[in-house]
Amino acid sequence: MRRSALLVACSAALSAAMTSCSAPATTDAGTAGKASKSGYLAESDTSLKGSGPLTVQLDYDSVEAGGLDPQTAATARSWSIESLVYEPLVTIDPKFGIEPLLASSWKQPNATTYVFTLRKGVTFSNGRALTPADVVGSIQRLLKSKAAYAAQLGPVKSVKATGADQVTVELTKAYTPFLAALANTPAAILPMKEIDDGSLDPQKEMLGTGPFVVKNHKQDQYWNFTRNSSYRDTKNIRISDLKIEIVPQEAARLAALRNGSAAFVNFNNVDSMDQLTGTKNAKVVSQTNSDFYYLIQNSKNPDSPLADEKIRFALNSALNRTEIASVALGGQSQPTGVTPSVLPGACDPAKLPATTGDTTALKNIGTLRLAVYTSEPAVGQIAQVIQQQLAAAGVTVKIQKYDDTTYGAKVFGAKPDFDLAIGWFAGYVDASMVSRWWDPVIAGFSGTFLNDDKTLDALIDKAASEPDGSTRTKTLADLCARVDTAAQMLPLVTRPSVIGYRTDQVSPTLRSSEGYGNFLRDLTSYTLPGAK
Repeated sequence: MRRSALLVACSAALSAAMTSCSAPATTDAGTAGKASKSGYLAESDTSLKGSGPLTVQLDYDSVEAGGLDPQTAATARSWSIESLVYEPLVTIDPKFGIEPLLASSWKQPNATTYVFTLRKGVTFSNGRALTPADVVGSIQRLLKSKAAYAAQLGPVKSVKATGADQVTVELTKAYTPFLAALANTPAAILPMKEIDDGSLDPQKEMLGTGPFVVKNHKQDQYWNFTRNSSYRDTKNIRISDLKIEIVPQEAARLAALRNGSAAFVNFNNVDSMDQLTGTKNAKVVSQTNSDFYYLIQNSKNPDSPLADEKIRFALNSALNRTEIASVALGGQSQPTGVTPSVLPGACDPAKLPATTGDTTALKNIGTLRLAVYTSEPAVGQIAQVIQQQLAAAGVTVKIQKYDDTTYGAKVFGAKPDFDLAIGWFAGYVDASMVSRWWDPVIAGFSGTFLNDDKTLDALIDKAASEPDGSTRTKTLADLCARVDTAAQMLPLVTRPSVIGYRTDQVSPTLRSSEGYGNFLRDLTSYTLPGAK
């Protein structure tokens, strides 16, 4: 049974009572990936010795919305594509731990000081060696930018070159997510000499230390990459030429995987796992993400019942997140609080206040408009489940579907025009990072529909400054509870990545969980079969 049919089948039951409808499990064991103890869904077959081209199809190309500059990138798709060219100081391991990348090591002599030693032998693709000045300039440039991600670096006081291969960062106060924030593509190290002398415009050209260089690119159509001959490990990269085709239609990407014209494809609809059952040489896996869907309740409209916290909390209490994960996302998702449930230290969503709240305050509040965008099927499916759940609580919800541009104007514009809206956040890799978007002063974009909650702001700040351990875990639980009670922007369920690949064309390495939405993260370790 497909998800759309399941939604219809559940409708009557949901209208009468909050019974549970579960999506059926896939019948083909080869299509549902399971994580190994090592933290991987799939690990490349090192016995394969071939090399050559690889064709990838992605759903959209958002990189050039703000130019090709990684510091202005605001989406996981941008981060994935740009990570082929750019590298940060550190990266993340399969369990969300921090590992060296352009920094060979670091030390922390006290709670507010980080001293990085740079990896030897690193060059940009033009052959110039990486220097401490590139690191200092890149971090300073990000901090001075108006990019949203700059807020994730926290309270940086100074960044200085303190040796021939050393950079020291001083913070004004302890900030536990600092290394995690450095591990994402927006914090990548740029060629500052070329940027400063004007020989490179990073909005139009990409020049990094990473494994690939751009041959050509046509916005919203394709990217062509080739191996970076200056890359320190280029001889071990099996993919000589990488073509990324931008194919918005899900059905077209399904067809390409079936007929072999693409070797690696992403999907937005979990139904793709069923639709490829039985396809020879095709495998589909679901990668867990710290990303999650959320529901905004517009609390700043004084004429709306949602201006009342009691009503917002009652509406939150009417939601069944387990059911949303099961029905709308086929069981490939899980409930979450504001601290992504897949991360260490996250709060337990089953223990949030709304799980024991009542819905009495929802009587006679009228019709609520629920805004969704049409480019991602799961958003509409989540909206239908929420509509049915709230109908069972006596609330009429009118779903309003918009293209992405119109949705952005309705929800994030200067004059928001919605009651409820569904969106999603990148959850990042430290449990406290995404919570910063609940502070409208830090986030900026949420100030038009989110009232500033000083109690919550204090918890967000406290969780970021405390070291990992039981005390911080308790603070994160308190933070989750406050978000749940105030009920202005409600985390719902995690957002999975569905990935398909041709086993006769590529043997990929795929992590079971991803923190920055980068399913191309381990591309350099993919192996290819030899010529037949």
